[in-house]
Amino acid sequence: MNSVTLENYRCFRGKQTARLAPLTLLVGENSSGKTAFMAMIRALRHAAFANGAPDFREPPYDLGSFGEVVYNDSRQSAQPDFFRASFEDSNPDYGETPVKFSATFEERDGFPFPTMRKISQGDAWLALDDRSESQIAMGVGESSWRGANPLRGAGMEFPMLQIAAQFMLHRWNDDNIARVSESGDAPFPAKNIVQSRLGALSDTLELWWARGARIYERPFSETFAGAPVRSQPQRTYDPMRQSRDPEGEYIPSYLARLSRQDSDEWRALKAKLETFGKAAGLFDEISIDSLGVGAGDPFQVRIRKFGKELKGRDRNLIDVGYGVSQALPLLTELFRPDAPPVFLLQQPEVHLHPMAQAALGSLFCAIAPERQLIVETHSDYIMDRARMDVRDKKTDLKPDDVSILFFERGDLDARIHSIRIDEDGNVLNAPESYGKFFMEETRRVIGR
Repeated sequence: MNSVTLENYRCFRGKQTARLAPLTLLVGENSSGKTAFMAMIRALRHAAFANGAPDFREPPYDLGSFGEVVYNDSRQSAQPDFFRASFEDSNPDYGETPVKFSATFEERDGFPFPTMRKISQGDAWLALDDRSESQIAMGVGESSWRGANPLRGAGMEFPMLQIAAQFMLHRWNDDNIARVSESGDAPFPAKNIVQSRLGALSDTLELWWARGARIYERPFSETFAGAPVRSQPQRTYDPMRQSRDPEGEYIPSYLARLSRQDSDEWRALKAKLETFGKAAGLFDEISIDSLGVGAGDPFQVRIRKFGKELKGRDRNLIDVGYGVSQALPLLTELFRPDAPPVFLLQQPEVHLHPMAQAALGSLFCAIAPERQLIVETHSDYIMDRARMDVRDKKTDLKPDDVSILFFERGDLDARIHSIRIDEDGNVLNAPESYGKFFMEETRRVIGR
């Protein structure tokens, strides 16, 4: 995702566009819209790829009913009856022209429902209108053709845009194009232009359908949304169902299963965890102590911190610093071999000391070229480490691969400022309010 545009959503009045990058850092005061922004990214991906309507109350986000999600200005006599969002994707698999997906949400049974979904590439587009009478519209530029949704009443309450597109685009032939050109709607371009534009869009949507199928089958296969506070450590764990969750409740059981059943994968993951643990000063060794021989027997997670000359003894996870148990779920999600390509992380620095926060910033820089990380943070250490690692070329991350989104809270709304960094790690085009707090604190420290 290269950018996200919001309109009449939550605390964002009117239309605003934010630039995304492989590593996007969300900063700003509390209640300035950062969490709502992340929730919309997940909702957009669901609306684009999966079946059904996005749930704006699904953990770790709970934005409430439609009236609580749509922008509401107490100065207005009536609130808007819709909100809209879109994203642009320039995945090279789609060719040189970016793909844009947009969704318009209206109230249905008290909750937001995507009544209009539209995907476009260049001037070719296809839309699914699911209001009073479900229709499919497609066209090139301002020229369009509309017809009844053939999937309506086929047992699918919320037909996927991809399935509708497959039905329409794959059944077009020369005769169909001719009839469309003479349909009485806005004049169509030449037949060969229509065929070329819609054919290219059809090829692109083939890739979207494949991705959509994976997301529908495994919701966490494309996007992982992490909670700001992770699961509580336990002295002894009983194995549990290993399905991903925002708080990382399942992570100890996942680690235990690997250690018991897949020694190669466990050694690889263990090495990555310990490498970060040493860099962050959190731990030097992690192990699983099985309290039985069966896969269903309880187990303990053990942590060892080395001294200057001695290894020291291993301790139960619950007996070491709280930061270790809070970092472990996040680190495991990032390191596991089937990690999704998009991460939405809230305050990953919770309970970590400054050295560990800085190490986390370096880890994000190392991972970002392979996956898209969208991180809400209040940590100067993460921010500074990301800027300095780009400056010092510690990873393959380039200045354009980092986007800082500064959420500035106003009286009744919020504004998103898209900030870049240069090759020296300097912040570019930042509003005055971005640096005001930091400069005031610096002047106070040096006594000016």
